Amino acid sequence: MNYAEKLKEIRKILLLSQDELAKELGVTFATVNRWENEHHEPSLKGKKAIRDYCKKKHIKLEKI
Repeated sequence: MNYAEKLKEIRKILLLSQDELAKELGVTFATVNRWENEHHEPSLKGKKAIRDYCKKKHIKLEKI
């Protein structure tokens, strides 16, 4: 599973829209949209925000 698919799966688990996830991560809707549509991969800062958010919500990335 690639990063875009993992991010979509995280959103589905949490029942969040792209806009809601963007707000939780401190990025824009457009950024999350680009990540999910494989236009860009998250920067290291973005990956850290995703990792930290998943830890906070008790989601293990390796299981997705």
